[in-house]
Amino acid sequence: MIEIVSDIALALLGVAVAITLVRLVRGPTAADRIVALDLLTLLGIALIAAFAFRAGISLYVEVAAGLCAVGFVSTLAFARYLIGSARP
Repeated sequence: MIEIVSDIALALLGVAVAITLVRLVRGPTAADRIVALDLLTLLGIALIAAFAFRAGISLYVEVAAGLCAVGFVSTLAFARYLIGSARP
């Protein structure tokens, strides 16, 4: 039963990644692309956590935590870039 649930979760996360990649490519503004990148980071963290749950290896949770920290800092950097490019 757990294998079925984890397979469904991984499949749904894969669909979410595909939809987010479409938004990343077609995003009309830079802000849309930055939000899509942030969502891709979040989905990557969720994929790693789901795989860690399925495999039973806790090391992957630490990798997900590291990706979370890097994703947060990169989102701040992109937001700073957007604010700086909006000024005349």
